[in-house]
Amino acid sequence: LITGRKVADVVYGSRFYGRPHRSLYFHHYLANRFISLMFNLLYNQTLTDIECCYKMFTREVKDRLRLTCDDFGCEIQLSAQIARARRLRIYEVGISYYGRTYDEGKKIGWRDGMKALWYLIRFRISS
Repeated sequence: LITGRKVADVVYGSRFYGRPHRSLYFHHYLANRFISLMFNLLYNQTLTDIECCYKMFTREVKDRLRLTCDDFGCEIQLSAQIARARRLRIYEVGISYYGRTYDEGKKIGWRDGMKALWYLIRFRISS
């Protein structure tokens, strides 16, 4: 999946890898880092930006996923299933990111962060 060679089964984008980005809300940054840390602890991973929407995976990985969430919890459920799969090669690459303001359409709030923490625990216990 990286540069035309099959080097990875799954590639995550990361807003924290040296690419240009506009970060608007410090509390969102802290919440994202905390959720990523908790995910890494629970699933023995080293991802820096679990809530980044840029994810790419092979068809074989896609066919193994069984997603049931219909909100921001799908980020956690998707990542939990990928982390629990055996022998997947997971990579992270830097992306450019220019965050929106609430006036520009940003919708995520503190309740979504709390739900993400709940999903972390729920999917760790159930899967």
